[in-house]
Amino acid sequence: MVLGMNLRRIPLLALAVLLPSCGQPAPQPASPPLPQPALRTRWIPAAGSTYQIQYGGQRLDLSVPAAIYDVDAFDTSAKTVALLHARGRKAVCYVDVGTWENWRPDASKFPKSVLGKPDGGWPGERWLDVRATGILEPLMTARMQMCASKGFDGVDPDNLDGYTNNTGFPLTYAQQLSYDTWVAQEAHALNLTVAEKGDNNQVADLDKVFDYAVVEQCYVQGWCKQFAPYTQRNALVVDVEYNIPQSRFTSRTCPSDARYNETAILKRLSLSAWIVTCP
Repeated sequence: MVLGMNLRRIPLLALAVLLPSCGQPAPQPASPPLPQPALRTRWIPAAGSTYQIQYGGQRLDLSVPAAIYDVDAFDTSAKTVALLHARGRKAVCYVDVGTWENWRPDASKFPKSVLGKPDGGWPGERWLDVRATGILEPLMTARMQMCASKGFDGVDPDNLDGYTNNTGFPLTYAQQLSYDTWVAQEAHALNLTVAEKGDNNQVADLDKVFDYAVVEQCYVQGWCKQFAPYTQRNALVVDVEYNIPQSRFTSRTCPSDARYNETAILKRLSLSAWIVTCP
């Protein structure tokens, strides 16, 4: 800077040029913010969506023209999930959250204290004490994390209604509701959609936290209407019927379920690829 220079007479533009020479760093333009990864919006299936369930059988049959495939979490590989996605299908993983299954790879992690009475008709299964959240929640989180890591879009958690069964534990409505609500919230934390599997007596509460529903034999047992809160908000309800003649299914079950905007499918109890859908 020239000594004796009257700064008050220097135009502002010139002053801006001179000031950096006084040892002050020139202002730098602000860096643009780094782009943040976009969060994937959680998919929620719409009412009336086509649905296939296959847990049994040697190979997954991809020829069924269903928009959603509900398959076993442990037995289905990430490669198969990717193949379903490549064919434009959504993949839902079946996880049992209410009973212990002695053939699962994590079966030894369940202490005897949480194992109750056998789930009648299903060899190797025993009801779980859903009050033991400190034990069960980490185990179920790990299962749902496995689903997320394989690329699944959603979770189908089975046996949410232990409190209505002979489990060997004095389970209450409130205790079951608390556990089921946690299941839904944990799935959401992993950005997975989650189905209410049955438990028709708690629909009024569970509809608030679950995204859609998969029910079994609601037509035969006469309670399909109870799941109207889902279809009224355009969410999917799948009614899985078993052991009824195909002619009765198409002529009676399909029209009945259609009145409630529910998706009816006829399956065998083996839950192989075999399926009958409504015309």
